Amino acid sequence: MAVRCMLSLLKKTVNNQSLAGWLFILPAFIGTIIFIIIPVICSFGLSFAKWDLLNPIEFIGFANYLELLSDKLFFKILVNTFVFALSTSILGVIIPLVLAAILNRKIRGSEFYKTAYFLPFITPMIVIGIIWEWIFDPNIGLLNQFLHLHINWLYDTNFAMPALIMVSVWKLIGYNMVIFLSALNGVSQSLFEAAKIDGADAFQTFKNVTIPLLSPTIFFVVIITAISSFQIFDLIYLMTQGGPLDSTNVIVYAIYKNAFEYFNIGKASAMAYVLFVIILILTLIQWNLRKKLVYNEVD
Repeated sequence: MAVRCMLSLLKKTVNNQSLAGWLFILPAFIGTIIFIIIPVICSFGLSFAKWDLLNPIEFIGFANYLELLSDKLFFKILVNTFVFALSTSILGVIIPLVLAAILNRKIRGSEFYKTAYFLPFITPMIVIGIIWEWIFDPNIGLLNQFLHLHINWLYDTNFAMPALIMVSVWKLIGYNMVIFLSALNGVSQSLFEAAKIDGADAFQTFKNVTIPLLSPTIFFVVIITAISSFQIFDLIYLMTQGGPLDSTNVIVYAIYKNAFEYFNIGKASAMAYVLFVIILILTLIQWNLRKKLVYNEVD
């Protein structure tokens, strides 16, 4: 009888805990359905329709996608997006990784450098846009004065994209560096000491010890950096508005322009799903290559 009472009480407790758990996740679950799942389904349907927010929705099949395939501007936007994302992903991983390896050696003032590098990441993008627009100003900008040059950084088709890549990488450095530092703190220092005893210099230690041991973290950082770079919008909107001559126009900014300036919701939705497919394919490729890129990776 006592055992039966204990089992009944235990079952009631488990049920109460389950109910409490569901109640706690219910707001997030409802928010996910309302603000993510339903918009995703609706936007997918709108990618096969013509709608300007005023007139009735008109189903047009694959016309939006076919229009994108025949649009030269869209292919230019695709190239711009790939150039920006790949450049930011490469530089935004290599530079933080090198800095993390240096700061992990406990150099003097390392805590100050960690804070200084991380500050740009938590700085609002509107502030960053204003500051860097002044830095890139062709007449009074700090960069031209420092280099003793006169370059129209944000107004020249040859320099606008490199300028934006520079700002994006600068903002990402601190966040990615902190991730690498956290991973390095989990690595036994005896491995670095053993490499030093074996006569390995700093570069050999970095190449043969640091990179293999951090390869899972590097793989993770590459994926999240690439995804965020393909979705860049605020930096473009604040600094160049896709110009000059669409040299910095990227997919997310083009989606915004088509949806909220040209009121071509169907085409904007089609662009969004093209971007989704691109990110999905690249992520799957990276995931399938992980056994070759990640040290000691097993399924």
